[in-house]
Amino acid sequence: MAKSILHKAGSRGGADHGWLKSFHTFSFASYHNPDRVHFGALRVLNDDWVAGGQGFGEHPHNNMEIISIPLKGELRHQDSMGNKGVIKPGEIQVMSAGTGIYHTEFNNIPDEATEFLQIWVFPNKRDVQPRYDQAKLSYKKHPNQLEQVLSPDRESAGVWIHQNAWFHMGCIAQGNKTTYTVKDGANNGVYIFVLNGSILVDDQALDRRDGYGLWETETFTLEATADAEVLLMEVPMII
Repeated sequence: MAKSILHKAGSRGGADHGWLKSFHTFSFASYHNPDRVHFGALRVLNDDWVAGGQGFGEHPHNNMEIISIPLKGELRHQDSMGNKGVIKPGEIQVMSAGTGIYHTEFNNIPDEATEFLQIWVFPNKRDVQPRYDQAKLSYKKHPNQLEQVLSPDRESAGVWIHQNAWFHMGCIAQGNKTTYTVKDGANNGVYIFVLNGSILVDDQALDRRDGYGLWETETFTLEATADAEVLLMEVPMII
């Protein structure tokens, strides 16, 4: 029988710095919950709101796979590898921090808030050469399907990371269903995060910004009880 864990949106940790409002699914910065440190290799899932023109000054990372998914507005990125650019909704960004990297992230619009997901995944290799990549997503053009946006395969759709992990995103119209088959059911679990709307995962009801982890299962079904947008993160459960 599948094992599961439910994290309702209102149970998340949070921080309000004025220019930054952040909800933390897992322990992060000043929020620490010993029961919510990670879900397998998924270490951080932050739901961030950044005021116009504000952002994160230069800071370091190492030995972590860092994924950013803009939901609204624009993020301006710059890093110590010389990468500069802007990412927008409909795109995904990844950094393999490896031996060490410095970067900045700012809201690129001076008078409008930006919203994005900041996700950290433990890598399966330490001290790799740092790297940066971003890709365009098309899942909103293909309703009622799950589009792969991240994988371990650099030749596959979306971006890739140093981990046996797969991310999928999809828009599911009310009354429609889709089934997800775990790529590595013997070792991996899937953390489902509802961006918008409401869904049933098998018999578990989930609403906007709820999170639900499943493991020791091979497949499960998602049914939209209201038009929904979802992110599925399949990761190894043992790190």
